Amino acid sequence: MFNKQLKASIIIFMLISITALHGQKVSNSGTTAANFLEVPVGASAVGIGGAFVSIANDASALFWNSSGIANLDKNELILNHIDWIGGTKHDFAGIVINLQNYGNLGISFTSLSMDDMIVRTVEKPDGTGELFTANDISMGITYSRTLTDRFSIGFTAKYIQQSIWHMNASAFAIDIGTLFKTDLLGGLVIGASLSNFGTPMTLQGRDARYFIRVDDSKLGSNESIPTNIEMDTWELPLVFRIGVSTYVYQSPTNSFLIAVDAVHPNNNYPSVNIGSQFSFMDYFFLRIGYNELFLTDAEGGLTFGVGLNSKMLFSEAIASFDYAYRNFGRLENIHVFSLNIKY
Repeated sequence: MFNKQLKASIIIFMLISITALHGQKVSNSGTTAANFLEVPVGASAVGIGGAFVSIANDASALFWNSSGIANLDKNELILNHIDWIGGTKHDFAGIVINLQNYGNLGISFTSLSMDDMIVRTVEKPDGTGELFTANDISMGITYSRTLTDRFSIGFTAKYIQQSIWHMNASAFAIDIGTLFKTDLLGGLVIGASLSNFGTPMTLQGRDARYFIRVDDSKLGSNESIPTNIEMDTWELPLVFRIGVSTYVYQSPTNSFLIAVDAVHPNNNYPSVNIGSQFSFMDYFFLRIGYNELFLTDAEGGLTFGVGLNSKMLFSEAIASFDYAYRNFGRLENIHVFSLNIKY
C-alpha cells in the first residue's frame, strides 16, 4: 500500500510540475509593489518548503489558504517573526475565532520594518541631520466555512499600506481559497488559493513636491512655483497556488506527509514547492522541503524545520513551537520562529 501511494503521489507531483513549467515566458520581476505580501508566514509552512496550500491546518492558513481555518475546531493564535533580507524585520500575528456552526473568523496583521537611516544628499553626503524610515503593513479579516464534510472555502479582505519618509501608498485586496478532501490515496487533499487581487498602488506625499522657475522671460517669474513629480502606478503581487498533499504512511504513533504546490505569480516565472513532514505522536515534527523548484535564477531553496506541541500549564490550551531554516543562496539565510496557541 505504501509503494502504491508513493508512486501515485509522484505522478501527481510530475503533472503539477509540468503545469507550472508551461506558464508565462517573461518573468516580470520588479514590476509589482508591496512585495512584503509574498514573505512566507509560519515556520511549519516554511519548513515544508512552502508546499502548504493543501495542508493549511493552523492559523498560518490566514496567509496561505483562507479556507484552511474552517477546519480548525478551536480558537487559535499565531505569532511569527523573521529577520528578513537586508536588515529588515517581518512580523505576522493572526487569530482565528471558532464560530461553531457559523464558520470561523480570522483577523491578521503583517508588518515589514527597518531601522532608521540617515538622510543624505549630494550637497551633504555625510547626512543632513535627519533620519528616515520605511515600513509596510497589511491588515486582513477572513471568513471561512465548510460547505460539505469535504469542501471548504474562505475569503480575506485586507488593507495594505507602504510608507517611506513622507510618502505613502495604499491599496485594498482580497484573497480566495478552497480545500477539497478526496478518497484518493487514503485522503488526498487538493488546495488552491488566489492572493492579493486588488487595487494598484501609487506613492503620494510631500517628498514628490518641489519648486521650479517656469519662464525666465516672464515678469514675475520666480523659483517658488510648486509642482509635483508624477508617480507610476504599480500592481500588487498576485499569486495563484494549487497543490496536493497526502499521508503516505500512518500508524497510531507516526505519520509521514508529502505535499507539492505549483505557484504562479504575476511578477516571476512559475515554480514548484515540495516538502514532507514526519510526525511522532502528534507531538514532535520534523520537516524538509525545497522552494521554487525549476525557477530561473532562484537563490537557494532548501528548507528544513522542527516543531513541538505541548499542553500549557493549568490549562487545556495547546502551544506549538516551530522553527524553520530557509537557504537563500548568496543572500542571507532565513530563520523563522512561530508560536501557535490553541484554546
